[in-house]
Amino acid sequence: MPRPEVAGSYQELSEDVERVSENPAEDRGGEMGVHEDASSVILPDSELGTSAPSLRFSKTCLKNVFSVILLFIYLLLMAVAVFLVYQTISDFREKLKHPVMSVSYKEVSLYDAPGIAFYPGKAQLLSCKHHYYDHIPPLVNPGQQGKIECTTWRINYTDPFTNQTMKYALVVQGPRDVKKKELVFLQFHLNETDQDFSAIDYLLFSSFQEFINSPEKAEFMKDCESSYSSWKFSGGFRTWVKMSLVKTKEEDGSETVEFKQETSVVNYIDQRTKPRSDQLFFVVFEWKDPFIQTVQDIITANPWNMIALLCGIFLALFKAADFAKLSVKWMIKIRKRHLKRRSQAMNHIS
Repeated sequence: MPRPEVAGSYQELSEDVERVSENPAEDRGGEMGVHEDASSVILPDSELGTSAPSLRFSKTCLKNVFSVILLFIYLLLMAVAVFLVYQTISDFREKLKHPVMSVSYKEVSLYDAPGIAFYPGKAQLLSCKHHYYDHIPPLVNPGQQGKIECTTWRINYTDPFTNQTMKYALVVQGPRDVKKKELVFLQFHLNETDQDFSAIDYLLFSSFQEFINSPEKAEFMKDCESSYSSWKFSGGFRTWVKMSLVKTKEEDGSETVEFKQETSVVNYIDQRTKPRSDQLFFVVFEWKDPFIQTVQDIITANPWNMIALLCGIFLALFKAADFAKLSVKWMIKIRKRHLKRRSQAMNHIS
């Protein structure tokens, strides 16, 4: 009885072997199907590997964009710095060519007494007195010789412009005390004149003491007449002259002095009993204020400020250039690293 069971099992085994031998392609197909299933299970891991490099690539690209923007910003700053250097140098040269006038005032209580040079011609000095606080007493015997209480000096010299004609000058010491409003009052008299209008010329110079101390007074007066302007005052009037002093400093360090004047004229009422054909001249000299005006040209361009500004600008240029160089190196390094990672990812996928 057991023999038929063994024979049946043997028959089934032989049928299986024949089936395998007849369909080997199907078996290999099943094995491929198994491998395909395995590969389909591994595929999500590969997809995760490719998504991570894409994220890194986006971050790298963003960094590169920001680096390029920063590079352009620093290039723009460098262009602005170069423009500032050019503008600074141009402004400095312009200020050197065109200095600014500076005016300062110095208060004094006593002036150096100026010299007043009169050219009376045929006129005669009748009186000269110093008064204070703008008070002039009434005239006593106008037209008659009075007291001369001023320091005077008479001098003859040749005309500096023609060098031929002789000139006669009467030099009088001017007022000094500006706090007490010191003034000098002078009266001249002219008997006859062949001119339609009568006037006396005068000029002001800075220091009467310099004139006294000068050994060559004629040359001194010639220099004064060449350097200072002259004015006139007319007969039949009282001319009140208020003086102010202006000092000008030249580029070579020398100093020039100039007088400014404010003049007021008052008509003289002749109260003499008998009609006269002569002329009376009255003139008053006084300081206007206690301030000496000093004028000088100042160069506002400071070389040290320009040097400091240029140093700061060049330092900024070097810093910007250094930063730009580092940015370029960093971008190149990031690019190489990205290409390296990309090649590695491609090799891994392949």
